[in-house]
Amino acid sequence: MNTVKHITTDFLVIGSGVAGLYFSNLVSSMGEVLIITKSDIKESSTYLAQGGVASVQSPDDSVKLHVEDTLGTGGGLSRENVVRSVVEFGEMAADELLSVGVSLDIQPGSDRDFELGLEGGHSRNRILHVADATGKAIQEAYMSVVRDNPKIEILKNHTAIDFLTQHNLPDNHPHKKKPIQCWGAYVLDNETGVVKTITAKIVLLASGGCGRLYRYTTNPQVATADGLAMAYRAGATVSNLEFIQFHPTMFYDLRGEGFLITEALRGEGAKLRNRAGKRIMEGVHRLEELAPRDIVARAIDAELKATGEPCVFLDITHRDKDYIKSRFPNIYQHCLERGVNITSDWIPVVPAAHYMCGGIKVDMHARTGIKNLLAAGEVTCTGMHGANRLASNSLLEAMAYAYFAYKTAREIFESTEIPELPDWDDSGVFDRREWVIVRHVREVLTRLMWDYVGIARSDDRLEAARRRVRHLIEEIDNFYRENPVSREVLELRNLATAAMLVIRSALQRPESRGLHYNIDHPETDICYNHDTDIKSSRIWKEVHIDEGIVGTA
Repeated sequence: MNTVKHITTDFLVIGSGVAGLYFSNLVSSMGEVLIITKSDIKESSTYLAQGGVASVQSPDDSVKLHVEDTLGTGGGLSRENVVRSVVEFGEMAADELLSVGVSLDIQPGSDRDFELGLEGGHSRNRILHVADATGKAIQEAYMSVVRDNPKIEILKNHTAIDFLTQHNLPDNHPHKKKPIQCWGAYVLDNETGVVKTITAKIVLLASGGCGRLYRYTTNPQVATADGLAMAYRAGATVSNLEFIQFHPTMFYDLRGEGFLITEALRGEGAKLRNRAGKRIMEGVHRLEELAPRDIVARAIDAELKATGEPCVFLDITHRDKDYIKSRFPNIYQHCLERGVNITSDWIPVVPAAHYMCGGIKVDMHARTGIKNLLAAGEVTCTGMHGANRLASNSLLEAMAYAYFAYKTAREIFESTEIPELPDWDDSGVFDRREWVIVRHVREVLTRLMWDYVGIARSDDRLEAARRRVRHLIEEIDNFYRENPVSREVLELRNLATAAMLVIRSALQRPESRGLHYNIDHPETDICYNHDTDIKSSRIWKEVHIDEGIVGTA
């Protein structure tokens, strides 16, 4: 058991999805790498991703078409130069995945003619996949690579608390008045309760999204907006957080937690029906079930509100049974374990929070605006997704920005010097054993976000949510100040910060665009054809509820 309180490394990587693991493997050629992950290394959104990686591969496809599809889905907020750079990386991504042992599905009798899937919003088949468990195959391949790399160390069950920056230095320190810079992070060992000071020349933040902010989500337990909240507290700009993507189809089960039903099922012809069998997407959009996710999710949400039913159904029973079992073996088995045979039964589904399209604003080189703090993956707002993410562009973007971050790291690595930084100060706290407060407040927060800041919003609901979250933040802040840090408290602190930021972003956009739908402003307004940027205007050690800052170090 590692109880050392001071650790120095060349590269600190926060997160163990594909962005963090790919970056770690690349930069290990330059120095020592330390990966911290809040749970087990495989617990990530990458591992749960079913669909695949969007990549231009077929003769009838082109970078131009993929760019057009992405821009068309992005609601006018995607940046064409970013989209083009990421899409052009697609061919390299395929080669990289093959090189680390990912067995992408290929056509029978071929060496490299990929079996390409079709998903919503795409005009061509271009989804590289490994059956219906692509993320699992990618995660396991990179886990094997990093575990065999002697220059990479993995600390499991460690939760990042806050970044080490000028805010941690004495007022008379020469670095105090320089542009903000990151030298590592305070990190909690979940098992021992020891807070470690980990310093590094370069930090990559690849901590994932905020799905656990909502009552229903396809995200893993670790998706609690930690990196987003940390970066905001440190002074980074966050952008477009009103755009939370709700996946249209999560398996609905009252007995336990649901699981994702991939969009690829609809790509293979599955139809959405209500309990009476009526098609839900007929007449809603020309692409019907393959319309962009925001449109499909809203159509289901409207159906549920109109009928009072708890779910709708996905029907793929018209396809060949053996093909369904071979194309979707994991979904077939998971559903069978819940009493649903997808070859003969309709699948009960509901929408669920799935992907955070906004995040920490980064440039095309993965830079956050805080020196030596880079970011990649779902935690970022790159300009790729705009107001809505095109299916299977996320793993592609994560890999692309991990590579861009690596190129940036090569340029700045040698010039970084680390000052002496203080230990974590936990004086004046003791365990009051009031953990029921944490559980209760978290449940209240997730229900509030689902009901008031979900698929459909209104001005009144957003204002009510803002007021209520302010009160929750006060309660959380008091608890955080008086008790020792724990994973549960840190997660709640970060979720509350993220909630306020999402609400503030939504209030700044009195229109409907992409994933943000406000019933009081149902039309898109050209006046809001810009990002919603938020940056803390207060010094870090103050607590300012409207800014969403919770607690101090």
